[in-house]
Amino acid sequence: MQKLLRLSEKLSKYLIAAVLIVVPLLPKFPLIKIPGTYVAIRFEDILIFILGLILIPKFILDFKKIWKDKILSSILIFFAVTFISLIAGVVITQTVELRLGLLHWARRIEYMIPFLTAYLLIPRDKIKESVEFYFKILLIVVAIAFFYGLGQRYLHFPVIITQNEQYSKGIALRWTPGAHINSTFAGHYDLSAFIVMIMPIFLAALFTIKGKLSKLTIAISSGMGLWLLINSVSRTAQAAYLLAISVTLLLLRKFKGWVIVVLVSLIFMFMSSGLDARFSQAIKVIYEHIKTGEGFSYVPGFVVRADEVTFTVRDSVVASPTPAPVKALNDVSIAIRLNVEWPRAIRAFVKNPILGTGYSSIDLATDNDYLRMLGEIGLLGFAAFVLIFLNIGKTLLKTFSIKEKLGDIEKSYVFGVMGGVIGTFATAFLIDLFEASKFAIIFWLLLGSAVNLTKSKLNEE
Repeated sequence: MQKLLRLSEKLSKYLIAAVLIVVPLLPKFPLIKIPGTYVAIRFEDILIFILGLILIPKFILDFKKIWKDKILSSILIFFAVTFISLIAGVVITQTVELRLGLLHWARRIEYMIPFLTAYLLIPRDKIKESVEFYFKILLIVVAIAFFYGLGQRYLHFPVIITQNEQYSKGIALRWTPGAHINSTFAGHYDLSAFIVMIMPIFLAALFTIKGKLSKLTIAISSGMGLWLLINSVSRTAQAAYLLAISVTLLLLRKFKGWVIVVLVSLIFMFMSSGLDARFSQAIKVIYEHIKTGEGFSYVPGFVVRADEVTFTVRDSVVASPTPAPVKALNDVSIAIRLNVEWPRAIRAFVKNPILGTGYSSIDLATDNDYLRMLGEIGLLGFAAFVLIFLNIGKTLLKTFSIKEKLGDIEKSYVFGVMGGVIGTFATAFLIDLFEASKFAIIFWLLLGSAVNLTKSKLNEE
């Protein structure tokens, strides 16, 4: 078993590197269709399964140590609580079909496996070298995603997304003027969230490391990332990005760099006509409805009310054949959240506040991950999820005591991840991020390696 553990540790660095390359860059082509769902097993799932296998020797040999680790024990508690929630959804509220619920529960475990691998299997004396290696990979990944995004916009490269049942079959689409850029991602939302997560790392490094060539390389990759972010045309992500980079650069006391980055980012954001139009529309709509006191309609001309939609059934809206003309402005993104998605999650939460109605009971998007968690896994599951980040936060905050003893890349990586996590938390108020595989897998991987790096430095001290 010890030999297997040593082999697992050797393999972990390169398997994690493979995850960093494959998950963001390989389009989500289905390999094996799961009957009764529109979920499919993809190559990234096989890769994560291999990561899970190499974790087994570590769990067998060091389970007592793992259980004593507050971060790891809180993750195991989360898995246990959410499983109980699932069983309650099957037996008590009868809102979950067991097979589908187990699939959704297993997906949450899958997304956290990269965290466990990066945290447990990368040896503490090798974590600095590994982080520098991963940083270089991320620069290359963003460059490839950028060129593919350019190809989608100007050269008719195929767009592969999974935003509905038909598209999830691997249907190749084409970008049309005014549409979002998805690049190699399954949708513009997880592309933009990925950029929000890694841009603070890049920009921290830009103002921290020395060497003109290194700075130039990072500056070019950062510019590519900003282009992808802007052309994803996600209002939520733009605001989260500004928050994330502000947190990182201000924590690093890079005040001049913060001013430069924010000004440059805002200039390019407002040069984007699509993004400018969407922000203007949102502001006009909110102002109009505040002034008139009227609610937000899902489709101009009528309102979808919460009590007309059951959270266990897909929502469908049929427009009136002769709708009356409506003068009021409208914003579908805001309206569908307020009238359909959020009320659906709240009804699920009210049905069973302690344990929720189980994974898969809220079938469609909620566009608020916190409401989704409360609805699906209840207060107990939500508290278990929060506990994970409280324990992670306690560890990462200890970095301030050894800040001056960190190398340039180490400092950029840890503080960049901190900013990225804050940006992710902000985005999750309006998007279901922790269920988006391409984002969630990378998020947990980067977080696990940052925590490992912090603990290795604290142990040195």
